[in-house]
Amino acid sequence: MDLKSAHPFWPIYSGLVRSYPSLKRDEICDVIILGGGISGAFMANALSQEGLKVVLLDKRDVATGSTSASTALLQYEIDVPLYKLIETTNRNDAERAYWVCHESIDKLEAMLPSLEGECGFQRKQSVYLASVEDDIPDLEKEYEARKRAGLDVSLLTASQITERFSFARPRAILSTQAAEVDSYRLAHLLLARAEKNGAKIYDRTEMIAYDTSAGEATVETDAGWTVRGKHLVFATGYESGEYLPKKIVTLKSSFALVSEPLDHFDGWWERALLWETARPYFYMRTTSDGRALIGGADDPFRNPLRRDALIPKKAKLLEDKFKDLFPKIQMEVAYTWAGTFGETKDGLAYIGSIPQSPLCHFALGFGGNGITHSVVAAEMIRDSILGRNNPDTRLFRFDR
Repeated sequence: MDLKSAHPFWPIYSGLVRSYPSLKRDEICDVIILGGGISGAFMANALSQEGLKVVLLDKRDVATGSTSASTALLQYEIDVPLYKLIETTNRNDAERAYWVCHESIDKLEAMLPSLEGECGFQRKQSVYLASVEDDIPDLEKEYEARKRAGLDVSLLTASQITERFSFARPRAILSTQAAEVDSYRLAHLLLARAEKNGAKIYDRTEMIAYDTSAGEATVETDAGWTVRGKHLVFATGYESGEYLPKKIVTLKSSFALVSEPLDHFDGWWERALLWETARPYFYMRTTSDGRALIGGADDPFRNPLRRDALIPKKAKLLEDKFKDLFPKIQMEVAYTWAGTFGETKDGLAYIGSIPQSPLCHFALGFGGNGITHSVVAAEMIRDSILGRNNPDTRLFRFDR
């Protein structure tokens, strides 16, 4: 599947960070990882730190799938509001799921000093806007649910919003726990560290078959080479459906644009992350070099050609949204693109193994905030492979 259109911003901005070879011999290891995007990179880093022999394979160039198209807002919120998740599961599990994602941002930041390079990570505050008056009751339910869970949030009134921003909204939730990052560069930094720890990274190497029936995982590649390992990790994101017994994700087309560097941010308080209650919704952030990045206007995914044909129309919608919110900011569009992403029934990732394939582990960080789920998946699958108990794994199991 073609996961994104041509010319997403991050690879253009950062260029070719690193080139990896294709596989040209048989390999034996402890863990085979399929997928060299952000999930595979976190996985390779976590496992190689434990002294495990890791071989990572990607059929594309590293980090040029969904990772390159990500708008890379780091938020603990999942696609389903906390109060609704409590209604469909239970309060303890719902609150813990939110806290696991909340903690993942701190854990990601703690990794950065050990990485040799910059990835545009910046701490931010996040503002969740009620789009219209009718959205206030549900927004206030969400605020109360987060307060009960102990999350650091405050409720902004209409006057408090207009004091901070150049636009008016009837209510908003302000969260202190959020950040932004360049996911493409972060993936490369994590893989470079994994390689220093002994991991072997191969891109432009496609798996054509795998087998786990003999008590080990065997992967055959398109060039005729074989990789054998004790475990096989699928970090293949939205292309993982063919390896699973049932459909677990609904695919969406999402659209984004990034501006040329801006002279000022009048009316954009603290350059906070912005998102809204309306569906389909928009979201906004800035970049470390002073650009505005706007995403959203999602549609059901049908095929890559139809998705990409919509880019001009959707980009104009996003541009008009920005100009409506920030009339004092002169914004010139630099790049536009589209990507394919997915949603699950409860907004949570799917992490772990399935009964049919106990040697296969899936790191499927589906949802609007897949990077935080990728951090979580790397920890949980690492613990599973090493035989460690992780009580949070059940929250993301396949049979929930």
